[in-house]
Amino acid sequence: MKSILTLCAIVLLSVNVMAGNKDKKVKEPATFSKEDIAGAIFKHEDIDKYKDNGIAYESFTSLHSTDEKFATGMFSSPAVTEKFIDKDYGVDEFMYFITGSVTLTSVDGTVQVINAGEAVTIAKEWRGTWTTEGYTKMWVIYNRNGSALD
Repeated sequence: MKSILTLCAIVLLSVNVMAGNKDKKVKEPATFSKEDIAGAIFKHEDIDKYKDNGIAYESFTSLHSTDEKFATGMFSSPAVTEKFIDKDYGVDEFMYFITGSVTLTSVDGTVQVINAGEAVTIAKEWRGTWTTEGYTKMWVIYNRNGSALD
């Protein structure tokens, strides 16, 4: 009898879970081809080209999780210096640099140079200065509240 009740509970739970998910869009795996990684992705029709303080950037988001807290993509930047001295970096981000490099100078004076073919993970609380002569990177961002992923 206990086994039958357990089985009925599992079936009812499964039906409720499936019914609750019937309107959710299933996400397909996000991939980048060798050509995309070599730069073709920035010719994609969904590329986001924008300017911030007169500096032109290109970004392509390949995946947003359904809860909007996790995202992946590629990003291209020209020469720029960005300061995160009076504010935190804001997101937890893993980056793999495809071209170029970035110099990260933490507020305590620690200097790290990340070159093409290398990766870095920055915590959302990081503070410092980000300097580059230009780069292309693959990125993975997590942010608990989902902000800064647009």
